[in-house]
Amino acid sequence: MPRSFNQKLKPFYVMNYLLENTDEEHTVSVNQIIAHLEAQGISAERKSIYSDIESLQVLGVDIERVDSGNYVGYYVASRTFELPELKLLVDSVQSSKFITHKKTASLIKKIEKLASIHEAQLLNRQVFVKNRIKTMNESIYYNVDEIHNGISKNKRIQFLYFEETVSGERNYRHGGAYYLVSPFALTWDDENYYMVAYDSDARMIKHYRVDKMEKISVTDETRDGLEAYNALDMAVYAKKTFGMFTGHEVNVTMRFDNHLVGAVRDRLGRDVFIVADGPDHFTVRADVVVSPQFFAWVCGFGAQAVITGPSEVVEQMKKHVDAIAAQYK
Repeated sequence: MPRSFNQKLKPFYVMNYLLENTDEEHTVSVNQIIAHLEAQGISAERKSIYSDIESLQVLGVDIERVDSGNYVGYYVASRTFELPELKLLVDSVQSSKFITHKKTASLIKKIEKLASIHEAQLLNRQVFVKNRIKTMNESIYYNVDEIHNGISKNKRIQFLYFEETVSGERNYRHGGAYYLVSPFALTWDDENYYMVAYDSDARMIKHYRVDKMEKISVTDETRDGLEAYNALDMAVYAKKTFGMFTGHEVNVTMRFDNHLVGAVRDRLGRDVFIVADGPDHFTVRADVVVSPQFFAWVCGFGAQAVITGPSEVVEQMKKHVDAIAAQYK
């Protein structure tokens, strides 16, 4: 029988067959491997299969042999990602508002290829977040890539920035003109992707929703604002800025019911300074960017949370609550 081109690739076909069809619960015999190779136009003898398996083991493929008397089988015992890790990746993709339905299906298909066909069925049965609202901006993946290009090349980028109107149309900000900024980082907040960049005209660090950016391109201009970015602690920045809303940073004191300590630490950080205030309450002092989103976070706890200082922030909170109450009069 003349040797086909596939014949030269026999060890790779053996490896792929084992990766796709075996795991700890599912093994294949040498006869099954030979039958698979024949279907690809590749002839093989038992001795050559043993030799291929040994070569793959030397290369680092974790192939185990199972001998149960009349049956000898082989399976891939470990992979780059274990099944629980793949389940975690699938759950993250499915629950993310940032990833569109189309891209979700595409990514999960790719994740499934990291497992055997049998384990891939288990990934299909993972929990799906009901009624998850997905973004409709498919270009966001290319936006992220272009932003990273600007960062790696140390160049400024330009882009259009828009907000949606009631009719669903795009209203371009900045009078429809391009923004020109120096990108430094990407951050995740409230299920949205944001680019952190330096605005030379305003001489300050700003952030932009990546899914609201359009026609991004890297320019020939070198980035500026490195000192301003280096002075910024991204972890602290994310804790202070609620929903990435801008505002003035103020040291605020708040009082909460004791059972809310976990929620407060989740939002303000594990190292936030907490002081007991009687048997049922505790107080917290933290630097936050005061904005409607911050007030909304406090309001979410109802009567179990209150801003106690400074007085100007307390007054702003009163006006915020009164404005909401006025809507229902």
